[in-house]
Formats: sequence, structure tokens, C-alpha cells
Amino acid sequence: MKCDRVVFSGHAIQRMFERGIEKGEVNAVISGGETVAEYPDDNPYPSQLLLGFLEGRPLHVLTAWDAGTGTCIIVTAYEPQPEQWEPGFRKRREE
Repeated sequence: MKCDRVVFSGHAIQRMFERGIEKGEVNAVISGGETVAEYPDDNPYPSQLLLGFLEGRPLHVLTAWDAGTGTCIIVTAYEPQPEQWEPGFRKRREE
């Protein structure tokens, strides 16, 4: 994902702190991760869920994209739970 600027929401910072996720890890997913879901109708900006693996550990990062400024807004970041995701962490399990 190409971001001219990265901004972390207050929610993202709080959750990252609680989950032991560092800004550098989120930045690594933004620069080298893959998009596993897109939410073009999200407001105020479209968003997408990115997946990256850091030393074998999966990490999901939800980003909103302000195309007018080239800003990626980090909404949240978390380590996906195997019981909620299909193997590979690219698709949520059916309930």
C-alpha cells in the first residue's frame, strides 16, 4: 500500500498498546502486506484489511485511505485468532 503519510487513530494506539503491537510492525504490514478485504463504502474513507507475517506471526491492520491527501489512517491492528479465520488468515470462518 502506498501511503504518503501514516496517521494512527487513538483507537489504534490504544489497541496496539494492549496487544503488544509496535508501530514498526504496522508499518511493515502497510509496506509489504497483502489486501485480504476491501470496504469501499466505509465512511468517512474507504478502508481495507491488510495481512502481513512478521517472523511467522500473522498481523491484520485495518487502514482507511484518504485519497485527497494520500494519508493512510490506521484504524486498528491485531493478531488474528485461528478459530475465527480460515488457515492462512485471509478469510473469516463461516459461523
